[in-house]
Amino acid sequence: MVSRSTTLSLSLLLYLFFFAFFSQSESESDTPKVSLELYYESLCPFSANFIVNHLPKIFTTEFTPIVDVKLVPWGNAKLRPNATFNCQHGPNECLLNTVEACAIDTWPELSKHFLFIYCVEDLVLQRKSNEWESCFETLHLDSKPIDQCYNSEHGKQLELQYAAETDALQPPHEYVPWVVVDGEPLLEDYENFVSYICKAYKGTDAPKSCTEVSYLAEVKAKPEHSVCDKERGEPTWQKVSSTISSWLHKMNLGDII
Repeated sequence: MVSRSTTLSLSLLLYLFFFAFFSQSESESDTPKVSLELYYESLCPFSANFIVNHLPKIFTTEFTPIVDVKLVPWGNAKLRPNATFNCQHGPNECLLNTVEACAIDTWPELSKHFLFIYCVEDLVLQRKSNEWESCFETLHLDSKPIDQCYNSEHGKQLELQYAAETDALQPPHEYVPWVVVDGEPLLEDYENFVSYICKAYKGTDAPKSCTEVSYLAEVKAKPEHSVCDKERGEPTWQKVSSTISSWLHKMNLGDII
C-alpha cells in the first residue's frame, strides 16, 4: 500500500506538473529544447533514488518549457538468443521494467507516465516493490491498458525497442542511472544534471535558477555517486530471493521476502 508520505509527494508533484505545463502552453519558445534522457532499471536503488529525489527538480515553470525528458527502462538487462532477456535484479525487475515501458506507451504525456513511474520507484525505495499495483488506485488510473500491455507480446516488443536504444548509446553506458543531456553522458555527475541543462540551453530566456551560484560552478565528474554497474553480477542469494518473491506474488501470497 502506498504510504501517506508518498501520497503527499505525489500530490505536490501533480501540483507542480499542473502549473509547469500550464506555463509551457502559455509561453512557447522557438529555441530548441534541451534533451534529457534517463537510461535506468526499475530495481536499481540508485535509479529509484534519482527518479524520486532528484529528477522532479526540473518539473517547475522554469525548466519544463525548455527540457524534453525521455525515460528508457532497460538498464543493464541482457538479451538472450531467443529474444528473451535477463535483468540484473531478477525477474521482478524484468516485470517492472516492462510495466514502466507500458506506462510510457499507454500515457505518452510526461505528466501522466512520470507520476506513475515515480509512485512505483518510491515503493522500490521503501522495499515494497510488489505493491506497485496500488499506484493505479493512488493516481486514479485505469490498470487495464497496462495489464494488457505487459501480459502481451506488445510489452515485450517495447522492452526490445528500449534494449536497442540502450545498446546504441555512444559512448556505451557503463552503469545506471545513465543520464544524457543533449547527447553528453553525465557519468557519475548525474545528480548535477540541472547545471548541464543550464549550460546546454541556448535561449535568451534562461531560467533564473541558472544564474544562481549553485548552478554556475564548473560541471565535472564526481566519483562519490553510487551506481549499478553494468558488469557486476547479481549475488546468487539475491537472484533466488527475487525469483521466490516473484513466484509468491503470482500465487497472491504477497511480498514476504
